[in-house]
Amino acid sequence: MIPWETDMGKALARAKAEQKTVLLEFFSPECIGCKQMEEVTFADPDVMNFISDRVVPVRIPVANTTQTGDYRVSWTPTLITLDLYGREHQRTVGFIPPEDMVGAVLLGIGKVHVGDGQFNEAVIQLSTLLNGCPECAAAPEAVYLRGVARFSSSHDPAALKEIYQQLSTQYPESEWTRRAHPFTLL
Repeated sequence: MIPWETDMGKALARAKAEQKTVLLEFFSPECIGCKQMEEVTFADPDVMNFISDRVVPVRIPVANTTQTGDYRVSWTPTLITLDLYGREHQRTVGFIPPEDMVGAVLLGIGKVHVGDGQFNEAVIQLSTLLNGCPECAAAPEAVYLRGVARFSSSHDPAALKEIYQQLSTQYPESEWTRRAHPFTLL
C-alpha cells in the first residue's frame, strides 16, 4: 500500500528531510479515472514499490477547495510533481495505466532536477526511465530533456543534435521529434 500523506505541510517537510520529490494527486471519490488509478495503477506492485521508495506521495480530495484553487485543478485525477519546496515541475491530467506510471514519475523527477540545474542527476533519472520503459508514453519527452540536460551541463551542441537523431529513429511520430527538428540546423 502506498503511504499517502494527506497534509501538504507535512509532505513538504518530509520531502525536505528525505531529499525527495513530491507526487501530488488530486482525486474525487466519484471520478472513474481516480477509481481506476486506485484499483489498477496504484495497486500494481511495481508502481506501489516505486512510489513508496522514490517520492513523497500526497493525496488530496478535489473537494479541498483551498488547495485545489492553489494548484488550479479543474479535472481529476490530476498528478503534479513538485520539488521539495513545493514548486510545480510537471502536471498530468487523467488516468495513467500502470505500464506508464513509473515512467511518468521518473520524468517528473528528471524535470525537477533540470529545473534545479542538477543536470547530471537529471540525465541519470531520464536514462533510468529510458532503460526501464523505452515504450512508455514519457519516453520521447525523456529523450528530449536528457539531451537538453546534457547540453546544459556541457554546452556541446552535439547533445542537441543527438536528440533529434534518437527521436527520429525511435519515435518518428512523436511531437518531441517535431520539437527537436530545429536542432538539425546546428
